[in-house]
Amino acid sequence: MTPTDRKPLVLVVEDDAAVRSLIAATLDIEECRHMTAASGSAAIAAAATQNVDVVLLDLGLPDIDGVEVIRRVRTWSEVPIIVISARSEDSDKILALDSGADDYITKPFSVEELLARVRVVLRRRAREAASASTFENGDLTIDYSAGTASLAGEELRLTAMEYQLLCLLARNVGKVLTHGYILREVWNSTSDGDRASLRVFMASLRKKIEADQSNPRYIQTQVGVGYRMVRV
Repeated sequence: MTPTDRKPLVLVVEDDAAVRSLIAATLDIEECRHMTAASGSAAIAAAATQNVDVVLLDLGLPDIDGVEVIRRVRTWSEVPIIVISARSEDSDKILALDSGADDYITKPFSVEELLARVRVVLRRRAREAASASTFENGDLTIDYSAGTASLAGEELRLTAMEYQLLCLLARNVGKVLTHGYILREVWNSTSDGDRASLRVFMASLRKKIEADQSNPRYIQTQVGVGYRMVRV
């Protein structure tokens, strides 16, 4: 399990429907949630908007080569990426790993090996998250163990809801979090009616951390989609 004790979410990027089904069935055995993408562009969009724990990536995609998908995702995310490919040359493996992949499995693959590799990266991610007691981004610092946040050394007076929102964005820095995802994680709600409350709390949070709210430095609005904390 991940640090939040929810079932891990695995993004399966594979254009072959039969292989997608095999991997999905394999993940069901491990009680992992999964979503699929059949193209590189769909994979990048999913990785950017969903709180994915692991990406299982084929390299031979119909629109964008898998190595390019790795490179693009790595510009803003450290999500573990395990390549599952028929390309077996050492040069292909080295290129994928040098581009940012965490592991490489050659097709045809053993389902037991796949599950073992997934467990390894999930355990490593959990350890990294547990050891990260503070978050720093520009002048913004969050001390998770103390439950406090500060800006340029001055402690921020945040409400409990504002602090939860700030931590959620920080733990997913670089990712676009949809309105629905934020509502589920913070309010445990899927009601569209709560979006107005989300906007109010987000505006209040921004007033406390943004020097220029018309040109926010930390929290960007993705119009019609959600919010994202950016690295500064």
